[in-house]
Amino acid sequence: MADKKKLNIAMYWAGACGGCDVSLLDIDEKILDVAAAADIKFWPIAMDFKVPDVEALADKSIDVTFFNGAVRNSEQKHMADLLRAKSKLLVAYGSCAYLGGIPGLANFTTKQGILDRVYKTSESVDASNGSTVYPQPEFKVPEGDVEIPVMHDYVKALGQVVEVDYYLPGCPPTTNLINAAIDAIVSGKLPEAGTVIAGEKNLCEECPRVKSSEKKVKKFYRPHEIIPVKEKCLLEQGIICNGPATRSGCGSRCILANMPCRGCFGPAKDVVDMGAKMLSAVASVIDADTPEEVARITDDIKDVDGTFYRFNLPVSLLRRAK
Repeated sequence: MADKKKLNIAMYWAGACGGCDVSLLDIDEKILDVAAAADIKFWPIAMDFKVPDVEALADKSIDVTFFNGAVRNSEQKHMADLLRAKSKLLVAYGSCAYLGGIPGLANFTTKQGILDRVYKTSESVDASNGSTVYPQPEFKVPEGDVEIPVMHDYVKALGQVVEVDYYLPGCPPTTNLINAAIDAIVSGKLPEAGTVIAGEKNLCEECPRVKSSEKKVKKFYRPHEIIPVKEKCLLEQGIICNGPATRSGCGSRCILANMPCRGCFGPAKDVVDMGAKMLSAVASVIDADTPEEVARITDDIKDVDGTFYRFNLPVSLLRRAK
């Protein structure tokens, strides 16, 4: 009996921290199953591949590409288009590819605002001569022409740029979900296209902490300002936990470590906007009698935008003010 044909797989790192690339190695001995079932056609962090190698491949010759990172510049957009054309299946791997991730917080400002901050007003910039030097997409040097990617006006999730077959959430994805995705791909028993490979309910429904319906919060705390009681709901102790808005499936790992959920799994199935859902959740625990007292209590919440939209701003209902 002939051996089953090995799969061709690829992994690419766009606008992200690199943790997703490393997470694929965290599946331990499962990596041997991957090696037995698949050949790597493209994985820049692990092997010496060049873009022309991918461009030379026939369309749909890669069985599955795991694409991690948001799309922030022209190079990442080119690679998203290229790998979509070359791949039968494209998986948005991790929070940045799925939702835009932490890089997506840049959408609260503008491209020019970011460039001005980094190259003009930063404390590390010497502006004593009154001039500002910005990066140029093209520059001539004696050795030839140098080109760098062009920064886009907006950070986008992968699904906002090309069609995505499956989404694997997490910062980075958890080992159990990576294994589930690999098993499904290797066996050919794939879920419906467009599936988010995680739970569907919100994280609170799998959280082991005890919750009540009482309004208890008189003050909100940052995690380092209080030692929470392990058995009680963190939000009811005044610690902003994104569990009410976040998709389940992570195993409550942060919460079991006595830390609040940051929202890296993205919105639960029926949540339209994570920030709006969290505002509702926060309102449900505040113990106040007057609007003034509500304002005083909520003033304790630091960086509301960055807390409620930490991973999901590009796919949220919020849009940049003109």
